[in-house]
Amino acid sequence: MAPRVPKAELTGFTASVIKRFSRKMLGKVPESLGVAWNNPDVFKAGASLGRRVQKWDQTDESLKSFAHMAVASQVGCSWCLDFNYFQAQNNNLDLAKASQVPRWREADVFTPLERDVLEYAEAMTTTPPTVTDELSDRLLKRLGAAALVELNAVIGFANYTTRCNTALGIESEGFSDACEIPLAARPADSGVASTP
Repeated sequence: MAPRVPKAELTGFTASVIKRFSRKMLGKVPESLGVAWNNPDVFKAGASLGRRVQKWDQTDESLKSFAHMAVASQVGCSWCLDFNYFQAQNNNLDLAKASQVPRWREADVFTPLERDVLEYAEAMTTTPPTVTDELSDRLLKRLGAAALVELNAVIGFANYTTRCNTALGIESEGFSDACEIPLAARPADSGVASTP
């Protein structure tokens, strides 16, 4: 990884807790933490929001995971795509489906609801957003208002993390190498950023 901001040394009590937690959860301390640690207040705020997002329970976990991965694939954030695929395995989600998110339009493994969620994630991520009334209505009917609002916020959070990581030059750290099924690559002619 060659980030655009130098990595800071993780020092202090909070940093030692973060390192211990990272080793337990991931098996290592991600290099990207050193970049974020240049401003511990920003790191803590983002981590706090991330923990809150993980606790929301109105939308199916698979749908939220697929949506985050779709955003990461579209934006070109190899770190988020790699990490979220690794998390899909840890959360016992369908890896055959999760592995195909980068090429979801060509894959035949997704249900109509999952396809709508993936389309919604991409439509929210496009600048300017291209969410249609029809797509929103379909999701509202299938998910309900509370779940759609949650999905919307999850996709917004995914845009925050993927765009920050990409702009800072944070790249994949190989978390998904532990997964039995390889992560598919986004088609080269998709018209959006590709991930390494």
